[in-house]
Amino acid sequence: MLIRLVRMTLRPDAVDRFLGLYDEVSPHIRAQRGCRRLELLADTRYPNIVSTLSWWDDEASLDAYRAGPLFRATWDETRKLFAAPAEAFSHVELRDNPEPVFKTTG
Repeated sequence: MLIRLVRMTLRPDAVDRFLGLYDEVSPHIRAQRGCRRLELLADTRYPNIVSTLSWWDDEASLDAYRAGPLFRATWDETRKLFAAPAEAFSHVELRDNPEPVFKTTG
């Protein structure tokens, strides 16, 4: 499993455009072969900084998506909205968390 984090600093005036683009293309990204999950995160202090977090079967699955027309078209539009270059990181899980992330009190 490959986990990909892409942090993007958007121009403040471009946040709504980015959200619309994400809402439009995210179902198609999730439908890509090997994509297991896709989330959009917002920075708690800076609303114009967002990150995508995605889980892929393997690096080959991510690379195949990145080589395809959906990624190229989406990235071309997204780059126009940046205030700074994006940062991307790929990870593999070293340890899993056997405990629930959120515990309920009763």
